[in-house]
Amino acid sequence: MLAQFKRNWWVVLLRGAVAILFGALALVWPGLTLEILVLFFGAYVLVDGIFAIIAAFTHRAGHDRWWVLLLEGLVGIAAGVITFIIPGAATLALLYLIALWAIVTGLLEIVAALGLRKEIQGEWLLAISGIVSLILGVLLLIFPSAGEVTIIWLIGVYAILFGAVLLGLGLRLRRLGKLPSI
Repeated sequence: MLAQFKRNWWVVLLRGAVAILFGALALVWPGLTLEILVLFFGAYVLVDGIFAIIAAFTHRAGHDRWWVLLLEGLVGIAAGVITFIIPGAATLALLYLIALWAIVTGLLEIVAALGLRKEIQGEWLLAISGIVSLILGVLLLIFPSAGEVTIIWLIGVYAILFGAVLLGLGLRLRRLGKLPSI
């Protein structure tokens, strides 16, 4: 599994870059309506889900836990499609959808990190991204009545933190891919 992660480091890096871009847009334009932010979120989770599925099928032959990435990708695609089909849905329902996606994604990333802990040092980066996702999801569930700007900022900060962790992991995998195997 490690060899496949090292070979496809760019997928992790790209996921991180897209997350940071999404987060920056959310912070720079907090006055956007939540509907527009939700459309950005839908595009982000759709693209993220596609890349997670690509990574799952790429890693399928090397490890029996490839299904975790596949499941994460399917959840992301489902969240994105639902967001585009029902863009005018109640803000609270969309907030719960985002919270659920963040919690499920976080749990799946923690599972993936646990599976990698014997194969790679630094798997904690993936575990941290999972923990950050869990924290976002729980905060959104606890404080659903927070103002729109607060929600936008919370999601923006989460996306930037999540993206930074994925960028770090992608760069580490790239570096590991250049080292000779022992």
